Amino acid sequence: MSCPLCDTPGGTLLWQDDLCRVVFADEPDYPGFLRVILNAHVKEMTDLAAADQQALMGAVLATEAALREVMAPDKINLASLGNVVPHLHWHVIPRFADDPHFPDPVWGAKRRSTPHAAPADLGAQLATALNRRLGRARETE
Repeated sequence: MSCPLCDTPGGTLLWQDDLCRVVFADEPDYPGFLRVILNAHVKEMTDLAAADQQALMGAVLATEAALREVMAPDKINLASLGNVVPHLHWHVIPRFADDPHFPDPVWGAKRRSTPHAAPADLGAQLATALNRRLGRARETE
């Protein structure tokens, strides 16, 4: 069975190490919607060794901090669902009072049609903030 998070980066790569990667999700209504994706095909957090659980959550928290620094959202949503793609990944979603779904979940019915504005160099700003928190990104082969 094919897994889209094993077969592709899962978005535009911003940062990566041996354990996980941080990518821009392809969510046009949500600039700054990031995913922290485990590099190995694992379904659940409890399938990981304790050290890997802590390292992955450290990456999730660093991603949240980078989004808060760069975008100053009204709220951050964290979600690890995996019902459709059972490959361990976390959604880290900056939320704004003017985003299309606020205060509802991003997967709900839209309340507004215009996404929150974001700077053109958002990816570069987030990559810099992630590198400062997580260490220099490593290229993969």
